Amino acid sequence: MSTQGTSTARRGDTRQRIQDVALELFVERGYEGTSLREIAERLDVTKAALYYHFKTKEDILRGLVESYARPLDEVIAWGREQPRTLATKLELLDRYSAALATAEPLFHFMYENQAALRELKVGQGMREQLRALWGLVIDPEADLTAQARSVGALFTVHFGGFAMRETAGTAEAKRRALLEVAAELVEQAARA
Repeated sequence: MSTQGTSTARRGDTRQRIQDVALELFVERGYEGTSLREIAERLDVTKAALYYHFKTKEDILRGLVESYARPLDEVIAWGREQPRTLATKLELLDRYSAALATAEPLFHFMYENQAALRELKVGQGMREQLRALWGLVIDPEADLTAQARSVGALFTVHFGGFAMRETAGTAEAKRRALLEVAAELVEQAARA
C-alpha cells in the first residue's frame, strides 16, 4: 500500500472521529453549548489539528448531514426511476425507514437543536429531501384526505422512531411497527 493511500485513509478516519465526537457533544450539550475547543479536548488533539479538518462547527455539522443524507439521496434516486405504483410507494417507505435508522443520532440532535439550526444552511438540504419524498409518495390528483394519509405515512416514518425512543422494544421492532402503520396509511390513500 502506498503511503499516500495510508495518509488519506488516516485523514478520513480522523474526520469521522471528529464528526462522531462532535455529534456526541452536540447531543449532550447542544450545538450552541459545544465549542471547537471542547471537541478537540474530547478527541485529545489540538485545536490546530481540528482546524486542519474543519474550520468551524458548522463545517463539522455540514459534513455530518452530508454523510447521513447520502442514503436518503439514494432512496430518492431509486424512487424517481420506479413506476408510480402502490408497491413502489411501499418499497420507498421501507427504504426510507431503513436509511433513517442509520441516521437516528443526527435526527435526535436536529430535534433537540431546532432553534440553532434555523440559523444554519444545513437544514435546507434535509427539507429538500423531504419535499422530494412527498413528490414520490403523495398523489397530487388524490383528494385531500388521501393526500393527508400519504403525508401522515411519511411523517410516521420520519419522526416516529424519535417519538418512540422511550417506548419499550428494540429499535428494529419499533421501526417495523411504524412502517406497518405508514403502509396502512398509503394503502388507504391508494383506495380513496
